Amino acid sequence: MELRPGLHRIVAPLGERFIAMYLLEGPEGALLFDTGIAESVPGTLIPYLEGIGFDLSRLRWVVSSHCDFDHTGGNAALAAVAPGAQFLAGSADVAMTEDVEELIRGRYGEFADDDGFDDPPATTAFVRASTGLVRVDRALAGGEDFDLGDRVVQVLAAPGHSPGHLALWDAGNSSLLISDAVLGETVPTAAGDPAFPPTYRDTAAYVETIARLRALRAELLLTAHYPIYEGAAVDAFLDESLAYTELIDAVIEDALRDAGALTTRELIERTAGRLGAWSSDAAAYLIFPLTGNLERLVAGGAVAVGRRDGLRTWRWVAA
Repeated sequence: MELRPGLHRIVAPLGERFIAMYLLEGPEGALLFDTGIAESVPGTLIPYLEGIGFDLSRLRWVVSSHCDFDHTGGNAALAAVAPGAQFLAGSADVAMTEDVEELIRGRYGEFADDDGFDDPPATTAFVRASTGLVRVDRALAGGEDFDLGDRVVQVLAAPGHSPGHLALWDAGNSSLLISDAVLGETVPTAAGDPAFPPTYRDTAAYVETIARLRALRAELLLTAHYPIYEGAAVDAFLDESLAYTELIDAVIEDALRDAGALTTRELIERTAGRLGAWSSDAAAYLIFPLTGNLERLVAGGAVAVGRRDGLRTWRWVAA
């Protein structure tokens, strides 16, 4: 749907959830923010573009918000029908935006050695089957401008969920496109039920990103997997997201003060009930935000890292 002049939200199915892609167009061309998974392009994106009479030769830029497969998986399918478009990504995410095996190893398999956690084989198979990647034509660091003719869209660095995560500021429409840069207190299903935890990874960067995005005072906040936020709902979502990082800190402290050194899995088992209403399989993905908060607590001297039976442990050491 066209939300504001030249700003379209295109929603494709993603299992029990959805993925929202965004088309920003003006007299001098157009930019697409994310391509979903491989099926999103022929199944949803192209039919939508045909429905609004959009000529793919006008597509100049395809910006991947970050490296996750449900945001880049359609890149190859789109490149095949829009050969004139440039594909761009955040500099710290380029390697995993170009190579699905690097993505699987470096992002989804990050915790296998230290914490004994990895995606189930069926999930990894789905990632491979749903992902078609291309070479990144240009790496972005934030601060770049794209002139659409009637307005300029600015790229923002928005790390936290991933190191190279990007957001877009469409000042002409007072619209902030953040994809997964901020994640509330649960990732929802399409029906609005809790699907799994907010999988931010670097808590310090994530909190800084929330503050920078809030300072823009956007009227419209557009994400990849959440409803549209407008007016007062923009700050409410950002407030909720920041408060969740603080809740995790408090829950970690309570758990570690009572129990001594715990592995990450043990910590998840002790804290999941206070952090969200998910199945045990979904709650396992608390490993992302918990690790980010634990690393921040280690840097601040409140938590110490150890080892037990080859797995990483965490121990509260602050007074």
